[in-house]
Amino acid sequence: MHVRDLRQYLAELDENNQRAWFVMNKPRYDILRAEFLELTTRLIKGIARFDPAVAACNPKKALFRINRDLRFSRDPKPYKTHFSAAITASGLKKPSQGGGPAYYFHVDEKAQLLIAGGEYLPPPDRLRRIRQQVVADADGFSAVLKNRKLRAAFGDLQQEGKLTRPPKGFDADTPHAEYVRHKSFIVWNERSVDGMTGDELEQVVLKNFRDAQPLVQWLRQVPNA
Repeated sequence: MHVRDLRQYLAELDENNQRAWFVMNKPRYDILRAEFLELTTRLIKGIARFDPAVAACNPKKALFRINRDLRFSRDPKPYKTHFSAAITASGLKKPSQGGGPAYYFHVDEKAQLLIAGGEYLPPPDRLRRIRQQVVADADGFSAVLKNRKLRAAFGDLQQEGKLTRPPKGFDADTPHAEYVRHKSFIVWNERSVDGMTGDELEQVVLKNFRDAQPLVQWLRQVPNA
């Protein structure tokens, strides 16, 4: 992966987010997309060494499209300004499709690399089952939260959108009541890709995915129905 070329392309796309520019620069996009696909393919193989469940994940389906969904957006810009992928055991990357817990990463127009593991805004039924599992398997969930490598790499679970009080069916005395209020069960961190080579990028992402594996594995144990 030519990280510098990807950074430059995304920065220019951010400044020229329109179809004419995209079409004119399509050869650059195609090359970078192919490199990102190759990177994702290698990451799947690397993850499979410590998490065999993802071995069959199709790298082409793991990549997100660069086209934005404009149906419900007031922002008319047609393209995302990041390259991203979500690697899952199910092969489905979107929570709404039942993708389940994922290893996710992206590189954006500001040269920021985001690395994440877990479930981001799962659908209501799935979220309810995760919350129920937090209570039913309080000791197992505690073990995940205390995992030394996970905490060193990511800190605590992200609290974006966290409720101010426990949801219906739970109360303040519920085990892990603080986490039951979460809408996502995910960890992530960010860093600059400035100065990174493609090999360094791959190794950084893979190491962080390995550190996130305890949370991904715990979430996989949550019943789907």
